[in-house]
Amino acid sequence: MPRFADHLYRDGPTNPFPGLRALERRLGRKIPHRLGSNEGLDMPHQALGARFGRELADLARGYGDAEAMGVRTRLSEQLDTPLESLLIDAGADSLMALALRATSPAGSCVITSAGTYPTFGYFAAGQGCRIVEVDYHDATRTLAPDLDALAQAAHYEGARLVYLANPDNPSGHFHDDRAVRALRDALPKDCTLLLDEAYHDFRHDAASPSAGEAWSRVIRLRTFSKAHGLAGLRIGYAIAEAHDIEMLNKVRIHYAVSSLAEAAAETLLDHPQETAEHVQAVIGRRQRLSQWLRDLGADVPESATNFVAVRLPEAELAKRVHGELLEAGSLIHRPPHPALGHVLRISAVEDALAPGRLDALERALRSTD
Repeated sequence: MPRFADHLYRDGPTNPFPGLRALERRLGRKIPHRLGSNEGLDMPHQALGARFGRELADLARGYGDAEAMGVRTRLSEQLDTPLESLLIDAGADSLMALALRATSPAGSCVITSAGTYPTFGYFAAGQGCRIVEVDYHDATRTLAPDLDALAQAAHYEGARLVYLANPDNPSGHFHDDRAVRALRDALPKDCTLLLDEAYHDFRHDAASPSAGEAWSRVIRLRTFSKAHGLAGLRIGYAIAEAHDIEMLNKVRIHYAVSSLAEAAAETLLDHPQETAEHVQAVIGRRQRLSQWLRDLGADVPESATNFVAVRLPEAELAKRVHGELLEAGSLIHRPPHPALGHVLRISAVEDALAPGRLDALERALRSTD
């Protein structure tokens, strides 16, 4: 069985509108007179300019670079990754849907962990896939995807794709590269590992030499939403072998990423120290929040993300705490999956550490101590 959908093993389809930037690169010169793409280039944008500034108004008029060459070039240099192994799209979620669309036709089986990032299951169901879930490895101070169980299920079910969030959402656990490669090697040869690395930047080994490697039979997903603070602009990237990127491009919406998102990502990549400082600040808050909760007797698994997870004794207690905090104006996350109904996830922002902000949780922990 091929790793990608049967209809992709042919010439094309190719992007019918590669865009002005791609044409300029091919010709080796600028094209000053844009008369062919029917953008609203003559829109004055007085209101938009007054509110956000002229540069944003100018960016808004034109399509982005469908090849996102500016972002890809910077990533290629910083990650030491070939350009042809990088794909830019509208966030890790969009790339996730793209990978499913390319690899997993309706009726095919995909494997995931019961309670992990639910958007994967949402997209897989929309694709018409048969979803098989395996339980987390659940032990003291550990709540982690069970890699052996994922591999076993992939063989038993004849899966086309296995999804792994690493670091995991919502547990915060991460498996090192050796463990992930071992999982990849244990899968059927025609099965793709979809590796969601949205929280990669918060790992202690985020700058390792393998951070930008394209692994065979693996599609690695990253985002600018977390460490780079661009969640509202929707931009992320995939790392994969060139052949896999070529397949993904066949089913990609070519102008999914806006010109503003591309410009913002380029700016952040040009100022890596700002991102590095933010990541370190988040890690510091994560450690403070974890320690405060543990001092209250909470079961807090180690986290390699920008949040901490708290395991309460039972789902009903977690539901009550979640509701009381929401009533008080504080929204934390409680996973919707029944398997993790006893878990609460709290972002490591300064507001979470404000005195009294998590009163309902503190009361619950003291009452169960």
